Amino acid sequence: MQIVGNPNSHPGNSRTVFLVVAAAVFVSNLDLFIVNVALPAMNEHFHGSTLTSLSWVLNGYAIVFAALLVPAGRLADRVGHRGAFLAGLALFTLSSALCALAPGVGWLVGARLLQAVGGALLIPTSLALLLDATEPQRRPGAVRAWASVGGVAAGLGPVLGGVLVEADWRWVFLVNLPVGLAGLVAGLRVLPRVRGRGEGPWPDLVGALLLTAAIALLAIGLVKADGWGWGSARVIGSLAAALVLAGGFLLRSARHPAPVVELPLLRVPVFAAANATALLFTIAFSGMLLTSVLWCQQVWGYSALRTGLAVAPGPLLVPPITMAAGGLVRRLGHGRLATLGLLCFTAGIVWWVAAVRTTPGYATELLPGMLLTGVGVALTLPTLIGAAAAALPPTRFATGSAVTTMGRQIGAVIGVAVVVSVLGTPHGAQQALEAFRHAWIAIIVAAVLAVATALVLATAQHWAPTSAGPATTGPTTTPAAADATATVPAGDASR
Repeated sequence: MQIVGNPNSHPGNSRTVFLVVAAAVFVSNLDLFIVNVALPAMNEHFHGSTLTSLSWVLNGYAIVFAALLVPAGRLADRVGHRGAFLAGLALFTLSSALCALAPGVGWLVGARLLQAVGGALLIPTSLALLLDATEPQRRPGAVRAWASVGGVAAGLGPVLGGVLVEADWRWVFLVNLPVGLAGLVAGLRVLPRVRGRGEGPWPDLVGALLLTAAIALLAIGLVKADGWGWGSARVIGSLAAALVLAGGFLLRSARHPAPVVELPLLRVPVFAAANATALLFTIAFSGMLLTSVLWCQQVWGYSALRTGLAVAPGPLLVPPITMAAGGLVRRLGHGRLATLGLLCFTAGIVWWVAAVRTTPGYATELLPGMLLTGVGVALTLPTLIGAAAAALPPTRFATGSAVTTMGRQIGAVIGVAVVVSVLGTPHGAQQALEAFRHAWIAIIVAAVLAVATALVLATAQHWAPTSAGPATTGPTTTPAAADATATVPAGDASR
């Protein structure tokens, strides 16, 4: 999405605009952590529900968000950022209420799909509106502040989710209502009016539909594999259909004038390697987050609040380490620093495999792994986002960032699906321990694959010509690239 400055915006309004868009970004980033913490409570409330069915509360949102993020940004460019943002906030708020009122899992998943549509409109337009209202010389600081909002949400999410679930799981959705309504009222008054381009091709909604179906069928095949059998016709058919639809999506993207994914971007070696690493890492990250919550509540018997407190140390490390890592990026380069972060993350999961037992021992069993994974997330995810952004020219930054976010959402879907499939339905504490160890080993495999692609990223950066155009210049060669790592990812690290 291209961001167009607003020559008529008043600099004095930038702080007010920031408060409005920051509130919206906060609740949308908060959503992942509080919903994860609420899953066991939902399972108890909806009689007959399973982890397999409830996984769609997470995956349904991630699939739709991933598929619509780029088309929503393109649509906002046509019709105007203000209208798209307000429509997204209204839909996100309304669907949050529908989630809270859902009488069954199917209704809840349906409401989450609507919530994802609202989120897809919110995220790309929020930064555009902030830049529309901010003087050019103040925009770097505005971007840093905007990015930090997600980091704060990541740190507070587990604890706040635990507090809300202690009252009732429905509060994890109801908490969005006052923020959303206040944002709508204030947004109508203060958000800058910038005309959309009103020209050019419409975004490729058919391509978005193909991508949605492909990811959904992939998730179905993985989630149902334990019950249907890996060699069953239904699992093989789901995975084969996902592959066919993915091929159709790529063909569509190659031919459409406004595709969901601009395939030429993937021919930039640094951008492609950074995105491949981010996708694999997000598989591992989402699996780590889900298993830690389920382990605490289902095996150790922790309350939702205690689970939130147990999970919080990792996310709380992300913002300060992210902000302090700029110097390391300049010295090591994105690829090497991401490799270091991935090794820390992997070490945390290995610790859980070796140390965690069914008898609770948080300080010596879960906490060390949580701290290591927190350091790993802080060093890895921001670095990869910065590398992907710095590999492209400024005119492609917004589109490239959207592609990166989309890839990470796909990774989140795969991670949740793999964990659900591997965990199955264990009976008894010892079976649960074995099932979780298998899930953690699967996470380690994804993290090790990410290490391999991070090394490819380091090689691609090493050989990238320093005198080439912006699309091919290695990110380690310019201070701006390191600054991208320090500013963009803090807010992104929550997802």
